[in-house]
Formats: sequence, structure tokens, C-alpha cells
Amino acid sequence: MTVNERSPDAARTEPDGDPIVRVAARRFSADGFDAPLRAIAAEAGVSAALLMKRFGSKDGLRAACDAHVLEWIRRAKHDNIDAVENGRFLTTLASSHEYEPLLVYVLRSVMDGGSLGRDFVEHMIADAEGYMADAVARGIARPSRDERARTRYLVMSSLGAFLLSLLLRSPEAGSSDIPALTDELMTESMLPLLEIYTEGVFTTSTMLDDYLRVTGRDAADPS
Repeated sequence: MTVNERSPDAARTEPDGDPIVRVAARRFSADGFDAPLRAIAAEAGVSAALLMKRFGSKDGLRAACDAHVLEWIRRAKHDNIDAVENGRFLTTLASSHEYEPLLVYVLRSVMDGGSLGRDFVEHMIADAEGYMADAVARGIARPSRDERARTRYLVMSSLGAFLLSLLLRSPEAGSSDIPALTDELMTESMLPLLEIYTEGVFTTSTMLDDYLRVTGRDAADPS
């Protein structure tokens, strides 16, 4: 794909901007941040020398791609406001082929330790705090002794399960078909997830009581 060619999905969801950056972001998504600059330049239909002149270095190109993807996230949130408000933003991204390069880029950034990955996770946690508070207020979810800590754990564990499933997927199945992976993960995890959230695991409160006693936390039932 050259700088003048864009897929129909990209045209619907990806923000406009520097066409070289669009190509580079998708190449980083597909091949990782070790993707060679020459390959990116060739796909963009420009010379490697021009790419270096424009961005100075691979880090400069990566920074431009991070900014591009962050704007893509903002647009996706705006376009899927209902999903954001109800805690389904990650599921929405993962269930749609049009957001596949975006989500893979973010996951690679999380694994790479990039600021975009960290910011994305923190934004997800902040969003989740809002809809968890609403669920508690409506009587759908039990209150917690530490709402922020619980929300952070729920987001981190769900994102971690998704990321680990992606990493462990066999090469034959393909590692970048995010919607298919999402379907598999939902099929495998929905029953145990609902059992744990609805019925719990332990039959007594002994371990919780011991933890609260040792740590000096408030032992009062938050409900």
C-alpha cells in the first residue's frame, strides 16, 4: 500500500494526517517496532533518506506514530461513546477488524513500555471507575472497600488475559486476527468469569478477615 492508497476500513476510522505516518503506524502494528525503516519507506512510496529528513530518526517516527494513534483512540472513543460509558471500549476495539491495527499497536506499546501504552491503560481505568460507580449506585455491583483499587485490578486483569492469550496463540492461528482471538477468549472465559463475579470462589470470609486484620484495613462490610 502506498501513501495514496488506503483501505476502506482505514478511511472510515483512521484520522487524516501525514500519509507516511499512517503507513508507519500500520507497519509497526503488523511487524513490531523493529520494523526496518527501509521497508516502511518503500511501502510509503518514499526514499529512506526522505523519511530520515522528515523525522530525524526512528524514534522521531515512532513519536509521530504515537501521536497519530492517540488521536485515533480519541476518535474511536467519540465514535463509540456508549461503549466507553458502559465499560465495553476494549471489547469494541477488539471485536472490529477496522480497529485491529490500532489495538495491536497499543498492545505492542504496552509490551514495549511506551508512554502511549501506559496512557491508554490509565485512560481505560479512569473510564472504568465511572461505570463501576454507576453500577454500584444502581445496585448492579457490590460496593468495595477500595473502589479505585478494585477497578484497577479488573481492568489490568482483563487486559492481561487478553494480552497473554495473544502471546500464547499458535503461529498457525495467526497473532493479529484480533476479532477471532476475542471470540475465542470470550467463549473460554465467560462462564468462569460470571461464576467468579456472581457466586465468588471461597466458601467463607476467613482469608479476607485475616488480610484485613493483618493490614489494619477497615473490616466493615462495604455493602
